[in-house]
Amino acid sequence: MSSPSNYDVIIVGGGASGLMCAISAGYRGLRVLVLEQGPKVGLKILVSGGGRCNFTNVFADPREHYLSQNPNFCISAMKRFSPADFIQMVETAGIDYHEKKLGQLFCDHSAKDIVAMLLEQCSYAGVEIRLRQAVQSISPKESQSFVVATDERQYRGTKVVIAAGGLSMPKIASDLAFRTAKELGLKLNPPRAALVPLTWNSSDKSRYGSLSGISTEVIASCQGHSFRENLLFTHRGLSGPAILQISSFWREGLTVDINLLPDCDAGAWLLDARERNPQQRLMTVLKTQLPNRLVDLMFGTWFDDQKIGSFSPPELRAIGERLNDWSFMPGGSEGYRTAEVTLGGIDTDEVSSKTFELKRVPGMFAIGEALDVTGWLGGYNFQWAWASGWCCGQHL
Repeated sequence: MSSPSNYDVIIVGGGASGLMCAISAGYRGLRVLVLEQGPKVGLKILVSGGGRCNFTNVFADPREHYLSQNPNFCISAMKRFSPADFIQMVETAGIDYHEKKLGQLFCDHSAKDIVAMLLEQCSYAGVEIRLRQAVQSISPKESQSFVVATDERQYRGTKVVIAAGGLSMPKIASDLAFRTAKELGLKLNPPRAALVPLTWNSSDKSRYGSLSGISTEVIASCQGHSFRENLLFTHRGLSGPAILQISSFWREGLTVDINLLPDCDAGAWLLDARERNPQQRLMTVLKTQLPNRLVDLMFGTWFDDQKIGSFSPPELRAIGERLNDWSFMPGGSEGYRTAEVTLGGIDTDEVSSKTFELKRVPGMFAIGEALDVTGWLGGYNFQWAWASGWCCGQHL
């Protein structure tokens, strides 16, 4: 293995946080090297948002939209580099974008525009990027420097930034951040898949698997958290934004409560329908508000198809209660294979919220998804990547 090359900063990981950190540090005159294990940088950026990259959220609030054992940790960085700051970068680069809903900003054309912008900024800042560099180890040296070893060679840096992301999307993910944390004896909050579809339990799979492809707006709730978004039935379970959001709060053994008629008290609505036309069939009434195939399955499974007038008021209230509060017991989740992010990571007590330096390893920093900070669905995780990367780069 050849002798190490020397840099002021070595950033391990060429994703959103790593590239932003490189830009921030490079513009300060530092000699910066980015090591990326894949064939190109920004792979998760490129596949995000259906190829258009939901690059931030104008409503991103560090107190409301992020999960962490320390909910205050991300406040400092998010105030110093806000959604408006990244939007200014996007506008300066001439990238056209639009707000889809709920403050979610997407490129009009392609996620490639965001990656191209970041690469251009890296070039202006004098950042060196090396691809297909799978880092095997990061070793602190007595001379206040670090040696980063890849399969091919060694690199020496005065400071090292772990920006290797989490475990989601395993084909392009790396366990380096968590592996290094364990080797250094850092506290690691157990990682798990988040923003991920939930799977059927064995009995529900045979009951509801035929509903694959149906989408409907619901309120999904778990552990005191609720999200009103679309739900998608799949062959394997439930997906769609409502389920992805609530999956971050779900734990094995818990149920997810789903309100299939979020705009009304279903019991009161059915009683009113009974009074107005007792001869119409319950199925006909439900199909005015719910997808036909879902209603078809309910009969014989949840209740019988009769004239609505043949149901007593208590029976209709019970039916309405089930429609407003369907208790779904997931068999599990789809795991990292389809998860958008990793929940958990390096405990924030190990890291300075101002500089992102590891308190027990001076000169080593950690940012982005490697840390125990996870955003909601909708551009929040990219905003955390930009903010943590930029702020870290200012203190290298």
